[in-house]
Amino acid sequence: MSLHLITQRLRDAEAKAGRAAGSVQLIAVSKVQPDARVRAVLEAGHLVFGENYVQEAIGKWPGFRAEFPSVSVHMIGPLQTNKAKVAVELFDAIHTLDRPSLADKLAKLAQARGTCPELFVQVNTGAEPQKAGVLPAELDGFIAVARAMDLPLSGLMCIPPEDQDPAPHFAMLADMAARNGVQGLSMGMSGDFEAAIAAGATHVRVGSAIFGARSYA
Repeated sequence: MSLHLITQRLRDAEAKAGRAAGSVQLIAVSKVQPDARVRAVLEAGHLVFGENYVQEAIGKWPGFRAEFPSVSVHMIGPLQTNKAKVAVELFDAIHTLDRPSLADKLAKLAQARGTCPELFVQVNTGAEPQKAGVLPAELDGFIAVARAMDLPLSGLMCIPPEDQDPAPHFAMLADMAARNGVQGLSMGMSGDFEAAIAAGATHVRVGSAIFGARSYA
């Protein structure tokens, strides 16, 4: 699969859902991808990328930003509180706000800097014990706390359980976002992004289908 084909599938899904072309942002997930592959996607004109690891992003993106100043880099992996300072300086958006301690740290950094990346609250829609994210029953209270800290909440994010139909999870996230007055819906990956777009996704996260298989060696 290629960037061109994924982009075409995304546009087709927008049209099928009755949504405007370009209303869904494609995040090219570049974690653990060689620089040559990332450069090829950049040179093809794509400028929105996702990373899972702060340390990897530190080594990759300052150099690319110097060449491609319009690039936007999103943190889509778990964020340790002790790496929050680096994260707010490096990323344009953080999709994994998932606990009060991280909210408190980000709020203090935002106040000190005068700016803050876009923030998405990660919701554990499947209530999976091994997975990060705010539980659905606790989400409204968490959002109220985050807003009281003046954090700029742009939306919600979820990763549905691998062994379940993702569509009900996407619908649940959309309902929670509407109830809390946030517009962004970061949901959908390589195997299910069309279903996510049908449910209202504003950001979809696609990696290996664009770049090729990852090597963790």
